[in-house]
Amino acid sequence: MDLSGLAPALFSPEPSPGVEVALELLLDASILVVASPTYKGTYTGLLKSFLDKLPSQALAGKVALPLLVLGDPKHSLAVEVHFRPLLVELGAAVPTPGLVVLESRIPDLDELLAAWANTVIPQLTRPTEVLT
Repeated sequence: MDLSGLAPALFSPEPSPGVEVALELLLDASILVVASPTYKGTYTGLLKSFLDKLPSQALAGKVALPLLVLGDPKHSLAVEVHFRPLLVELGAAVPTPGLVVLESRIPDLDELLAAWANTVIPQLTRPTEVLT
């Protein structure tokens, strides 16, 4: 799901059916790929605002795979230092490493995903308590 269309509703004080549907979709999934462009060295405020609508431990029992798209490699640690802890705080099991994709490498995305999957998929077969 793309949160950009929900931005006005996310920041509105009124309840939004669109936001509620998006939260239900998130909570119905067992494996989440949570992706964001990097902004100021971490994930976007839009994603944070959406995830802030979840109660504590809402992602317990789910596996979350963090992915950040970076414009500059100096922000490469953001996926582990900022993004992974957010998902763990919400209760998700988060195998490491998270995926970092430089904008310049987007044409090589299939290759990057295959290499990352070879590292992460074996972790998905372990009990989730090992992953957190």
